[in-house]
Amino acid sequence: MIREQHLTRRDQFSSVYACGKSWANEVLVMKALPNELKLSRFGFSINRRVGKAVVRNRLKRRLRECVQSVIWKPGWDVVFIARSAASATDYRRLKESVERLNRRARLNEAG
Repeated sequence: MIREQHLTRRDQFSSVYACGKSWANEVLVMKALPNELKLSRFGFSINRRVGKAVVRNRLKRRLRECVQSVIWKPGWDVVFIARSAASATDYRRLKESVERLNRRARLNEAG
């Protein structure tokens, strides 16, 4: 994932939290908001309740990899919020969760 595809600033996250539409499953919550760019940007929010820093960073790396493997419509800011169950979830199930949320939100390239 290239640097331009990252949500990094607090105001970027805040706007998605405040105005974005939300979809959820047992592992993740996904919030999405249209942007005016030609690419989609992604951010990850993992609470301390999920685990210690090692666990949170591993989960963040896995989520980044899952997001890269899925095709997304351009022009969206997307934030993934990990639930407590995400720390015990294997990569395959995490990827299925991301794909399911992508389809439910109709943010996949096929539409």
